[in-house]
Amino acid sequence: MPGLPRFHPNPSTTHSGIPCSAWPVAWGFLWKTMIILWLLLACLSLPPTRAQSKIPLETVKLWADTFGGNLYNTVTKYSGSLLLQKKYKDVESSLKIKEVDGLALVKKFSEDMENMLRSKVEAVKRLVEAAEEADLNHEFNASLVFDYYNSVLINERDENGNYVELGAEFVLESNAHFSNLMVNTAISSVQLPTNVYNKDPNILNGVYMSEALNPVFVENFQRDPTLTWQYFGSSTGFFRIYPGIKWTPDENGVIAFDCRNRGWYIQAATSPKDIVIVVDVSGSMKGLRMAIAKHTISTILDTLGENDFVNIIAYNDYVHYIEPCFKGILVQADRDNREHFKQLVEELMVKGVGIVNQALSEAFQILKQFQEARQGSLCNQAIMLITDGAVEDYEPVFEKYNWPDRKVRVFTYLIGREVTFADCMRWIACNNKGYYTQISTLADAQENVMEYLHVLSRPMVINHDHDITWTEAYLDSKLFTSQTQSLMLLTTVAMPVFSKKNETRSHGILLGVVGSDVALRELMKLAPRYKLGVHGYAFLNTNNGYILSHPDLRPLYKEGKKLKPKPNYNSVDLSEVEWEDQAEMLRTAMINGETGSLSMDVKVPLDKGKRVLFLTNDYFFTDISDTPFSLGVVLSRGHGEYILLGNTSVEEGLHDLLHPDVTLASEWIYCVTDIDPDHRKLSQLEAMVKYLMREDPDLECDEELLQEVLFDAVVTAPMEAYWTGLALNISEESEDVDMAFLGTRAGLLRSGLFVGSEKVSDKRFLTPEDEASIFTMDHFPLWYRQAAEQPAGSFVFNVRSAETPESPGQPAVVTASTAVAVTVDKKTAIAAAVGIQIKLEFLQRKFWAATQQCGGVDEPCPVSCQDSDLDCFVVDNNGFILISERSQETGRFLGEVDGAFMTQLLSMGVFNQVTMYDYQAMCKPLNHHHSAAQPLISPIPAFLTATRWLLNELLLFLLEWSAWGTWHADSGAEAKTVFHHSHKHKKQDMLQPCDTEYPVFVHQTAIQEANGIIDCGACQKMFVMQQIPNSNLLLLVTDSTCDCSIFPPVLQEATEVKYILPTPQDGWGGSSAHNASVKCDRMRSQKLRRRPNSCHAFHPEENSQDCGGTSAISASFPLLLLRLCAWALLPQLLQ
Repeated sequence: MPGLPRFHPNPSTTHSGIPCSAWPVAWGFLWKTMIILWLLLACLSLPPTRAQSKIPLETVKLWADTFGGNLYNTVTKYSGSLLLQKKYKDVESSLKIKEVDGLALVKKFSEDMENMLRSKVEAVKRLVEAAEEADLNHEFNASLVFDYYNSVLINERDENGNYVELGAEFVLESNAHFSNLMVNTAISSVQLPTNVYNKDPNILNGVYMSEALNPVFVENFQRDPTLTWQYFGSSTGFFRIYPGIKWTPDENGVIAFDCRNRGWYIQAATSPKDIVIVVDVSGSMKGLRMAIAKHTISTILDTLGENDFVNIIAYNDYVHYIEPCFKGILVQADRDNREHFKQLVEELMVKGVGIVNQALSEAFQILKQFQEARQGSLCNQAIMLITDGAVEDYEPVFEKYNWPDRKVRVFTYLIGREVTFADCMRWIACNNKGYYTQISTLADAQENVMEYLHVLSRPMVINHDHDITWTEAYLDSKLFTSQTQSLMLLTTVAMPVFSKKNETRSHGILLGVVGSDVALRELMKLAPRYKLGVHGYAFLNTNNGYILSHPDLRPLYKEGKKLKPKPNYNSVDLSEVEWEDQAEMLRTAMINGETGSLSMDVKVPLDKGKRVLFLTNDYFFTDISDTPFSLGVVLSRGHGEYILLGNTSVEEGLHDLLHPDVTLASEWIYCVTDIDPDHRKLSQLEAMVKYLMREDPDLECDEELLQEVLFDAVVTAPMEAYWTGLALNISEESEDVDMAFLGTRAGLLRSGLFVGSEKVSDKRFLTPEDEASIFTMDHFPLWYRQAAEQPAGSFVFNVRSAETPESPGQPAVVTASTAVAVTVDKKTAIAAAVGIQIKLEFLQRKFWAATQQCGGVDEPCPVSCQDSDLDCFVVDNNGFILISERSQETGRFLGEVDGAFMTQLLSMGVFNQVTMYDYQAMCKPLNHHHSAAQPLISPIPAFLTATRWLLNELLLFLLEWSAWGTWHADSGAEAKTVFHHSHKHKKQDMLQPCDTEYPVFVHQTAIQEANGIIDCGACQKMFVMQQIPNSNLLLLVTDSTCDCSIFPPVLQEATEVKYILPTPQDGWGGSSAHNASVKCDRMRSQKLRRRPNSCHAFHPEENSQDCGGTSAISASFPLLLLRLCAWALLPQLLQ
């Protein structure tokens, strides 16, 4: 802006006609005229800033104070917060505040968990002993005829109304202990996958022998009613499960579940292993052979787990790693790496001539280097050779790398029906302690791949080492398909079952694996929520650093209306949940099984990531003996380190507890009601009453928690009468306040309605439908957690949508809550939180009335929020709009509505942007489309491609059909399923696991008022911000006449963190090369892990000559001839 014009009058100068005495007057007039002209010119040269004079700071402050005062009076009146504070103050002299000893707490929890898990191990041991004894006393009978309860056929009738064979009547009843599924707790049933013939002599003998497990199942369940599923998975493929259950085929009529593919079976049957898969991609592998090879690799990968390590080498004229980033190393066979390998395998192309010896040499070298570097599993090592033929035995390679010790087993898979090279392939396997199989069809892969597991189990079987195996967390597939609402994470304890017969000792025959499930929620109940405070929690992780249980673990995602498990839900690393642990000190200590503690400043996401709390957490950790698990307990600094202890009589407590306005945290364990069937029908409150009245001596209850909840009931009892009085004293205002509520740290919840239940705006609030608003095993209610971090006497306001699928278009409601703190001996603990739910319209009316206020009593208001040239917002401390003149903006983020305003507030430090990370996100994959130019130029290539595909489909069909002749009638469906699955696998899900980062915006409480001007180019926009007292709310007033659309919106959106490998179009330099390096480093990184304690790699008595033979599959000659001719001729026609 130009400065004022300066004049320098000369006093010696005079003008004729003007007397000297009049000169000063004239000069003064001239001076004033010049100033006025300059001001007018200055105003014309400035952009319009009319609003500057229309937003008086003192007026906005008056509005904020008036609205804040009215709001505070309303919420304190209807919540009764001051009364509740007084009631706790009245009993302060009798209160004690105990400091929590986190280390003692985590040790106690660990000891309780160890005892619980030990009881499961004892049950499994009894099953192992019974199975091995039954096998020892059983003589194989090839002509055995035996009826058993087939899980698929039970209760099925034929067209004449008679029970089908193996499908006799089987009584099923709903059982709450087994997720309300229909079960039979008197006996087990037997499930078989579709590709296993239910009357095969091996199956019949195994089922008959395992009938001896039935009384043990029942006895185990009677001894330990907390047991869930018990089962025996046979090496022949049948699965005996207790309690008995009806098994339902999928939509194609197929039973795809094969117990031998399950993690618990594989981990119990074998020790950890390093595997190098060597696959032939020479020209002779073209077509169907390559399809079978790919499926074989995929099947092998499915047998690997998080304790195994793997790599895949492809060879033709030269040797190459299918993932170049993994060159020369082995990577952990976790779910992410296995799926990555599967995608790369699908892209393999065939060409050239196969040179096997170089590929074998490379595989041996990797295994040797890892062994010498003390990396990988440090146990079994094996090479899987997948090819359609070996022209020699490659003895020099084995002499150089593997003989005489033969520490690396070699398993050979001959692909296709050609048997010319069978002898060489078998020689390679037999001379390297491996196993040879021939895989002629896609459906052969499953059974033939499983043979290698039996070979690896031999040393353990011969030694009779019954190692106890605990699995990572997983979702039970049976529960998942049967009852979506019963989804739960499980871990399984499993032990192998061996043949003890002397005549088969050197063969090391594995009969199967016995297992029992442990629901992780049941395990975590041993770390009671009330002992951990408002923000505290407990969590478990495995020896590999993967999360077993954590309140922030999100194993499911929503696709449409269905809940589905995330592909990597059971390989979420501790560092991906506790991501503030940048140096991985916590992770390292827990994986090493250490006992100790450390502290971290953390950012805790709330309300689905819309909000964040800044806490200092103390972490306490220890291992759980005789398991691969470690337990962590988290307590937040400050009030989280203290427990409030009160005292009251049972009679007084019960009197105040048995009121209709009282509920208890339904997921908390006040009394154990899920063991004794007679107790299962009791609610926690009913069980408490029976226990306190000594009506049921068999009930077990947490006396400390009961004492706390009785005390809370007494202290909070006056609130019921207070709220009832308000409800009876009907006023216009009370019609807009739906309810009052309070919660205590003992999980007690009281609520009082001020309107009829049908008039409550948000009927889900404080019900199990709205988990965020109630006490759960994982967290305190959102309104409680936020209130705990608000200054004393201040309320936290949240806008909530009351809209549901059943009630669309419902208006928004607002909750307001505040914490009640108690201080004893300079120690402060949170005793309770109290609040109200009010209609948003009520809040809006209060606000618009407050903005009619002005400074003078009789003066008209110069400005109002209802003026057309002003915009007024009330936002919370995270920038979400509660009040706006435009109702559609309610609940939205301010930056989305007014990007210029939010940008300015951020630049001034009124709001701070906090970057948060989500390592469990699901993202839509980028679509890579090939150029459509060629098909547009000529339709012939597209036609040939389509024809080739159709012929491949036909030939696959013919080949499988030809193999069905030797199968039993119900085996074909499995081949069909496997085949179709291989194509479905290519059809990727819409969403895939990814890492994301997202911003959260937080008001800086030190800045209670601010104002300024936003330069929007053509105009300037004035604004004023004022804190609304006693709340987490801000009043924002801005000029609406200035168009600031040149500023982009500020969005609270998650963006995927990209780790991109460069494309040819990018070139290989600059940022692309950097991205490639970052991606590769992440993929190659070997996080710290603790290896399992036991390893069984070899045994001197092992019969290594039991190493497989040729496949005995016959086929229809005409079909085989047709297939061979077609395969030889048609591909050349389509070149």
